[in-house]
Amino acid sequence: MAVWDSANRESYAPRSHPWLAQVLFALDVHLRRRQAVFEYTEHPSCIFRLGIAHSSRSIALTDGTYVEAGRRIARLHFWNEHIPPFPENGATIAWARQMRRAIAISLHQLALYFASRPDLDDIAVICGDVPSGTKPQIGKLARIMAHYGFEVIPEPEHLSIAQRLQRFGENFLISMIVFALNAGALRPDTLNRVRLSICFSRRLLNEKFAKVGMAASDAGSI
Repeated sequence: MAVWDSANRESYAPRSHPWLAQVLFALDVHLRRRQAVFEYTEHPSCIFRLGIAHSSRSIALTDGTYVEAGRRIARLHFWNEHIPPFPENGATIAWARQMRRAIAISLHQLALYFASRPDLDDIAVICGDVPSGTKPQIGKLARIMAHYGFEVIPEPEHLSIAQRLQRFGENFLISMIVFALNAGALRPDTLNRVRLSICFSRRLLNEKFAKVGMAASDAGSI
């Protein structure tokens, strides 16, 4: 779920590399098609895309939802073109409010989408992997996502070689995106980004976001 500000490709910082950004954007489109990631709504404020996958492990959530390994789950991916542009001087209150509103709207639209797709009734859990940067940042990010009902799912203690290679590839792509958009923002630890694995139950999604107006009220309560 790497962030990509392709909506602002014309306003790169002086140290950025637009030609490289174009190449990476094309690669992003290719990977999205290969992974069958799609837009579940046309709402301009939605910041998530969706993919349907099979869980690689069993998932147990605090509301009693349980999914066995191998069962279908929904996976969220950032709709990078819709991510609010990150301020040059760092996150501001206005930017944070915009992001919170976008998340609430996105989840409301997701609830509506599931309601229109009876062929997805077996899906009980929505998951995502958020590259959080460094381990100290995980706690803060976990608290933000917990407001919406997401729970942190601990990663396995030992990753397989294939998983490690995939993680390195994702981190390398994120590093290249940062370099292309704003080379000065590239940090030495970018290749060592850790993941925050989060899950959200379908039941809670319906309770919090299915009704009209729920998204706006939830965003305004933060």
